[in-house]
Amino acid sequence: MLKVGDKLPAGSLQEFIEVEGNGCSVGPNPFDLEKATAGKTVAVFGLPGAFTPTCSAKHVPGYVEQAAALKAVGVDEIWCISVNDAFVMGAWGREQKTAGKVRMMADGSAEFTKATGLTFDLTSRGMGVRSQRYSMLVKDGIVKALNIEAPGKFEVSDAATLVEQAKKLKG
Repeated sequence: MLKVGDKLPAGSLQEFIEVEGNGCSVGPNPFDLEKATAGKTVAVFGLPGAFTPTCSAKHVPGYVEQAAALKAVGVDEIWCISVNDAFVMGAWGREQKTAGKVRMMADGSAEFTKATGLTFDLTSRGMGVRSQRYSMLVKDGIVKALNIEAPGKFEVSDAATLVEQAKKLKG
């Protein structure tokens, strides 16, 4: 399982782009993890699924509300990662009003989630393999802080916790 001090696994995530520009076409676009995190501090939070109750009511809104606070303590980008396709993540981002604040990154085949060891098996509930709920600070591709929730909990992966950890890392 991924831990503090580890490099993010190689691979890519997909993001649904609303407007063509900066080399990105409208629709799903792949982003190489190593290139996307190079020279940046990224706040990453993972969750079980788009449009699910806790994720929609608390997790994503918290990061949207705390986006300015995270940027103020040196975070360059905020990513939400879920085992959903880019179309679903794009629609969820529109509904959650994440534009310009949180990048909604799709891990459609759970390749990134499996590579990190942060899987959550919801097969018995008809949802397949999903992501555990977590948050992390990644600097230049290296995990600097990692908060993994117990199943069914939402206590340590919230945006306010990551703001405090980013303050300490900024030092």
